[in-house]
Amino acid sequence: MAKKKSFLLRIDPELYDQVQRWADDEFRSVNGQIEFLLRDALRRSGRKSEKNNSSD
Repeated sequence: MAKKKSFLLRIDPELYDQVQRWADDEFRSVNGQIEFLLRDALRRSGRKSEKNNSSD
């Protein structure tokens, strides 16, 4: 598994709760859900590089 970069994310508590409920529904952690959403947004926008497709 590739190394993961850590960073602080400040997020509205209500938004966090909504993401947490969504993550729970899909059996993911909040971190995993945020990564999933970011990868999906990058893919949809055509900005996801081919070398990173193995994580999908």
